[in-house]
Amino acid sequence: MIAVKRPESLIDALGRPSSSRRDRAHALVKAHPTLEEDMGDVTMQVIHGSRGGLIKAWIDGVQVEQQARQQLDNMAAMPFIHKHIAIMPDCHWGMGATVGSVIPTKGAIIPAAVGVDIGCGMMAHRTSLTASDLPDNLYGLRTAIEERVPHGRTDNGGANDRGAWNDPSPLAADVFNRQHDTLEQIVGKHPKIAQAAKRAPNHVGTLGTGNHFIEVCLDEEQRVWIMLHSGSRGIGNRIGTYFIERAKEEMRRWFINLPDEDLAYIPQGSELFGDYMNALNWAQKFARANREVMMHAALEALSVTISKPFTSDCEAVNCHHNYVAHEKHFGADVLLTRKGAVSAKEGELGIIPGSMGAKSFIVRGKGGAAGREAFFSCSHGAGRAMSRGQAKKQFSLEDHAKAVAGVECRVDADVIDETPGAYKDIDAVMAAQANLIKIVHTLKQVVCVKG
Repeated sequence: MIAVKRPESLIDALGRPSSSRRDRAHALVKAHPTLEEDMGDVTMQVIHGSRGGLIKAWIDGVQVEQQARQQLDNMAAMPFIHKHIAIMPDCHWGMGATVGSVIPTKGAIIPAAVGVDIGCGMMAHRTSLTASDLPDNLYGLRTAIEERVPHGRTDNGGANDRGAWNDPSPLAADVFNRQHDTLEQIVGKHPKIAQAAKRAPNHVGTLGTGNHFIEVCLDEEQRVWIMLHSGSRGIGNRIGTYFIERAKEEMRRWFINLPDEDLAYIPQGSELFGDYMNALNWAQKFARANREVMMHAALEALSVTISKPFTSDCEAVNCHHNYVAHEKHFGADVLLTRKGAVSAKEGELGIIPGSMGAKSFIVRGKGGAAGREAFFSCSHGAGRAMSRGQAKKQFSLEDHAKAVAGVECRVDADVIDETPGAYKDIDAVMAAQANLIKIVHTLKQVVCVKG
């Protein structure tokens, strides 16, 4: 049975976390990092929005800001939502839609709910190495990864951008060439995407900026993992931005008033819908391939740093957390948008990262009654507790250095907005969704490469 809490209102539900339940759940998570059974006190909150929509949320013990509450209210009331929207415990305000939302639709798609980092997601490989195989000084390993994976951004993404290839590797070129013809067809119908498409070959196997990262981690048995986070880079951003604006143009054309212009949608069956879905699917494939090329480079960096031979196919996960999929839920075929959420069907592996300096998790979906209500999804990370601007004001470089002590990583002003304190408590996030997933591995990074 699912424990269900029925609050009086959206504000009651999202504004008042239960400290006693949170503390008990935290204690369980910390005492049992690989606990496989439901904790017994996880609560799914059922929220009736002020506009008539229905929200089911796994947010016990975590806070959700006012801006996100309004976004959820607006989204849940859209007429083509199927049954309800599901909210994960890492939810926070986002551009277009709340990050940490699972949005099932019938008959329409909202491009801004998908966002501009199309296909963003995680990849992890466990190697046959253990902690004792790593060098005492990990600086060389970090720089070896940085040399093989373009990261960050300069020159506004132009020809001299340090975050892109000047001369893509043979592997990156081969990966892009396999997708080139479909992109050419998309650009042929939508030439405003052309400039980003020209740069796309140079972005295969590149990290980007913001919260994207490559990490070397150790699990509970001191085994070495490579884990990384990135998406579809500049071309995905351009595709998303372009179709968001096209959807808004359609709303203006038909005089459709919305509570938020970022809820502009494209009706299924229209020519624009077909074009968007084609471009979206291309970007999602590009994002997955981008991660695969980066993983190859990161493993190569590990091999040149460590003389001991190793394998890396022990366990592998490659999952989107910002995408659309055709799925069946509650007896209906739907378009399921996971905006900062991971698929967690029964037995399915996923990745939930913490933040720089915090632990991360390899998880497996539980399925069952709770999973069905969550559209078989879980959180995609810890979730931001504050904006990037607020983090830069609140935390000093000294604060950041203390928070990432023991991790070989950059410690400078440009990464303070990614400091662990800018994110929610990952233990609270995991506790709130314990009836959706079970923890398979707990990872702690020892090297972190940021854009």
